[in-house]
Amino acid sequence: MTTYMNLQLIKESKKSSEKDHTDHFLNDVLTGLQSTPKHLSSKYFYDKTGDELFQKIMAMPEYYLTRCELDIFKNKTSEIAKGIRADQEPFDLIELGAGDAMKSTYLLKHLSEIGTDFTYMPIDISGNILSVLEKNLKRQLPAIDIELLEGEYFEMLEKAMTLSSRRKVILFLGGNIGNMSRKEAEKFCIALYQLLNKEDIVLIGFDLKKNPYTVLNAYSDKSGITAAFNLNLLSRINRELDGNFNIADFQHYESYDPITGACKSFLISLRDQKVNIAGQLISFEENEVIDMEVSQKFSRSEIRKLAEKTGFRITGEIADSKDWFIDSIWKVS
Repeated sequence: MTTYMNLQLIKESKKSSEKDHTDHFLNDVLTGLQSTPKHLSSKYFYDKTGDELFQKIMAMPEYYLTRCELDIFKNKTSEIAKGIRADQEPFDLIELGAGDAMKSTYLLKHLSEIGTDFTYMPIDISGNILSVLEKNLKRQLPAIDIELLEGEYFEMLEKAMTLSSRRKVILFLGGNIGNMSRKEAEKFCIALYQLLNKEDIVLIGFDLKKNPYTVLNAYSDKSGITAAFNLNLLSRINRELDGNFNIADFQHYESYDPITGACKSFLISLRDQKVNIAGQLISFEENEVIDMEVSQKFSRSEIRKLAEKTGFRITGEIADSKDWFIDSIWKVS
């Protein structure tokens, strides 16, 4: 009887969690599409189809970001470990937006090999990708301690902070800090600083400013995978929020400003149209755009200013072999 009741509670809790997620998704979509200009949050790119498309993006020859940071994690692993181990005390290694942990697995393996006492806590909004990550890690590194955390960054980070009193090392890789505006990035870093304790460490990946064509080609590939990735969010709205987007009526557009370093993704409405989402009509004019995502590029001086402005002290900087990407090590002091 107790087992049956527990199962029922688990099922009800899962349903409640799924409903909360759907409600948040719907609210964010309607708020964004009823704003001027229209916008959608890039965090909703990552359903099962979005995860698969992003894996394809990372494998594209034009998409240098993954290869650059992978270069760091494969070839400068001991340097990263030295920068985050500090006093050799046990710590929790928390990865924000862990994905499939392709890059961080090299670090996890190295830390295990040198006898480091740590617990790996990957955070991701996608339960699908976390299940893939867990399966891969159990096969490759069965001895490591792992705690999966599905949800929003700060909600799950707050939970992680309560799970132990050990020092925290935060990984925020992939240049994901660039998916925020300048002001949003500052607010994010301040919130992170306020949540952490003295001597905690944050390792943040930054995509550096470089030849504008190199940047633009990475986000506007001729094969159309990036376009499909952006358009999939409209398909997801159709699937999960009872929307009726005609995907063929929207086109992906990419731009890059080499002065500000902002690489921006848009979807363009190809005609006047109305879209129904959960019973609400959203009007689009011909050539009206939906702001989908920003991928900000940084100079080294801009990275230093961001750290200093938000309370952190930079204790290390590790670049890839092309000097296109750096992982910056920040400490709470």
